[in-house]
Amino acid sequence: MGGAMQPQGHAQIVINLIDFNMNLQEAGDAPRFRHVGSSQPTGEVMTDGGFLIFENGFNIDQLKKLEKIGHEIKNKNDDEYMKGAFGGYQAIMKKNEVLIGASESRKDGHASGY
Repeated sequence: MGGAMQPQGHAQIVINLIDFNMNLQEAGDAPRFRHVGSSQPTGEVMTDGGFLIFENGFNIDQLKKLEKIGHEIKNKNDDEYMKGAFGGYQAIMKKNEVLIGASESRKDGHASGY
């Protein structure tokens, strides 16, 4: 993951691992969301609150609740923000002296370690 998605994606992976008790592969494969339009360290300042993009797999009723309280939500197929919008994920963790690797299906790649 890179750019503005990097901290968002990393947080979602850690939340999936710790709060939702997913394994390394599940944590990377789970649907992600992204906030677009935030203030940036480059000096770009958010003026309208930005919008959210959700991959398929989120509960539609929950997305409607977010819209009802004022969040703008776009479908993942809406526009140019979708090309690589949710990052890529490969990971290796060591558990009980065993290396466990994971690589998601959104992009090419693999996890390898020794």
